[in-house]
Amino acid sequence: MIKETISTDKAPQAIGTYSQAVRADRTVYLSGQIPLSPETMALVEGDIKAQIVQVFENLQAVAEAAGGTFADFVKLNVYLTDLAHFPLVNEIMGRYFQEPYPARAAIGVAALPKGAPVEIDGIMCLPPQEYPAS
Repeated sequence: MIKETISTDKAPQAIGTYSQAVRADRTVYLSGQIPLSPETMALVEGDIKAQIVQVFENLQAVAEAAGGTFADFVKLNVYLTDLAHFPLVNEIMGRYFQEPYPARAAIGVAALPKGAPVEIDGIMCLPPQEYPAS
């Protein structure tokens, strides 16, 4: 099994003892992203919509660093401190994903790192690498 860590400066740097993502063969496990700006490492300003968009932008940056796209996601976990924001997650997720959608769970939590209102993690399955015929 090939195991490698994935890192990009286009997403927030890890704020603890974890990697932005880990690839194990064709499967990529993306750590949870909160609405941190990669440039400032502070929560983005604005309403919950702006924060949800930032989370998806962060996930996209890590996915691309791993060689994938949103089409490669097979599972998402959404953590919200207020489940009333779940319809906004659906609305914004529809801007980034097309059918077939990944499997997903939405979980209400008491608190998230840095006081964030939303965190999303995911799993991607990358297509097999194609090698030129020899």
